[in-house]
Amino acid sequence: MLLRRFFYRFLFANMGRSVLFYTGVYLTHTYGIKCGGGVSINTGALIDGRGGVKIGDNVMIGPYAIIVSSEHEHDRIDVPMNSLNHKMTPVSIEDDVWIGAHVFIKGGVTISAHSIVGAGAVVNMDVPAYGIVAGVPARIVGDRREKHGF
Repeated sequence: MLLRRFFYRFLFANMGRSVLFYTGVYLTHTYGIKCGGGVSINTGALIDGRGGVKIGDNVMIGPYAIIVSSEHEHDRIDVPMNSLNHKMTPVSIEDDVWIGAHVFIKGGVTISAHSIVGAGAVVNMDVPAYGIVAGVPARIVGDRREKHGF
């Protein structure tokens, strides 16, 4: 883990302290990834930084989660899709977020601070602060503050 962190810090746009990369993490376009401190990225996770990915402090990314920050353009029908450009769609994950296993996060999404994304969710909309989302597509199923009377 220490060796992976050592090498990745030279590839990322920015990386905080105490970032853990488990085996089998797959990163593309690392120049577009900014990562805070206290982050853990679990086995098999894939992060595509082409369009920009910002990960805050104390974020947990579960096994086999996928975060994409670009997509193929598909508006024109007179040109094959594989000849069209990519559309950059940045992703922002704020501080103190838990992303469960096998989550898919679509480009253009902000996951606000202190939220939880349940395992297997497909996130195609912004997640509010303290929100708990789950499902396909992801929907709000709870609020972390409710248990504490806030």
